[in-house]
Amino acid sequence: MSSTTTAVVAGPDDDGIGAALEGEGVDVTRLDGVISRPQLEEAGVVGVDLYVLTDVGQATTIPIVCDLNDDVRTVVYARRTVPEFVKGQLDIAIDPQLMDAHVVADELVE
Repeated sequence: MSSTTTAVVAGPDDDGIGAALEGEGVDVTRLDGVISRPQLEEAGVVGVDLYVLTDVGQATTIPIVCDLNDDVRTVVYARRTVPEFVKGQLDIAIDPQLMDAHVVADELVE
């Protein structure tokens, strides 16, 4: 990874993964609401190290992100189960009830 790890956190961040990543020195861009390909491109997803999705209702963004950035690590940090169609493009899915945001951020940045 680059000297500064970069991430896009997409969806509401009720469990604090964005702040936890920032605490690990990650440069975080946040997206919320209904997320489109142009919004992802504008947020710089083409060059980020991590794409962290907190709303599985926006799971269709994962294939788009993977299409735009071959080197991105995709993470779902959400309480709901990830739809089957994105599991092949997902690096890791974590339930916030099982693992604290700070532990996840630490693991992602290592």
